[in-house]
Amino acid sequence: MKPVWKATLSVAVLALGALPALAQPVISAKSGVVSYVIGTVKVGDEVVKPSETKLTEVKENAVLRTEEGRAEVLLTLGTILRTGDNSSFKMLTNRLIDTRVELLTGTHIVEVAEIQKDNNLTLVAKDATVVITKRGLYRFDVDQSKIKVFEGVLGVTVNGQSSLVGAGKMMDTATASVEKFDKEATDALDHWARHRAELIAMANASSAKQVHDYGCAPNSNFAAINNGVGVNSPCYNPCNSWRYNPWYGLITYIPCGANIYSPYGYRYWSPYNVMRAYYTPPAPIYNGGGGYGTNTGSYAGMSQTSAGYSGAMSTSSSSVSSSTAAVSSGTSTSSSAGSASSGHGSAGGGHK
Repeated sequence: MKPVWKATLSVAVLALGALPALAQPVISAKSGVVSYVIGTVKVGDEVVKPSETKLTEVKENAVLRTEEGRAEVLLTLGTILRTGDNSSFKMLTNRLIDTRVELLTGTHIVEVAEIQKDNNLTLVAKDATVVITKRGLYRFDVDQSKIKVFEGVLGVTVNGQSSLVGAGKMMDTATASVEKFDKEATDALDHWARHRAELIAMANASSAKQVHDYGCAPNSNFAAINNGVGVNSPCYNPCNSWRYNPWYGLITYIPCGANIYSPYGYRYWSPYNVMRAYYTPPAPIYNGGGGYGTNTGSYAGMSQTSAGYSGAMSTSSSSVSSSTAAVSSGTSTSSSAGSASSGHGSAGGGHK
């Protein structure tokens, strides 16, 4: 496989400007931004190349193809499509309110951390039409006519017949039959997709903290989208948005309101409560009464926890199987998070 490169950001897609030290907002008006590639990937007849000025977009009716390579593409907010080697898809429509993708050949994995209420995502794979409405992890083996649900539930329509496919179930779209499959039987593409998800979730914490620290709106509203804020400001689309993290060298996702979890079990922090990820246990202080007390810290109402930065970030209420979550690279969440929090290096660099 050819050397990995790290895609950088389009002036038309990402506002860099005068704020290089801040997590930059990515204007998410459409689906189809190619956020990361490895190896040989083409959109139409053009090879997707590294650039310091722009990201490639898969526009309507365009086809993305991989050879010995893989691609990561941003779809609706909170949803990522990862395409394996020797695979292809066509972008039928790219509006967030109506995103339609035809999976043509090969293997594709769709990670859905959340679906916004005004976003709609439909995938077509041969005779099957899938409308994604729930958080989940879905794998499409187009050439084998298989759809696997690792997490979540899918509504699949084949030749006018609709079926619900739950977690641990697989549909054969050639026969419209549904059966169980072994979620432990994963391959290199599954592991790569999971590792990419880990890096993106790790980058989320520092990006959400920057939005928090910048004070995007009074009373922690974080909604200064139309408040005279230009696209060069970190307060433009402060949450429910894709954002570029310069330390990790990748695009991450920031939700609004409560935290959310990816189907892999990684937490995405919102600007409202990201400081919990950076909370340190209270230090003992002298209380003046002949003994020692504890310093409860500066964040009122925050419960005490011994969890550190990486521990708080990777804690999950649910996750896919341990085999799916296994990563052969040996990179640990805690070690990567430690280097990133110091502002050095890029855990999401072009070698993952």
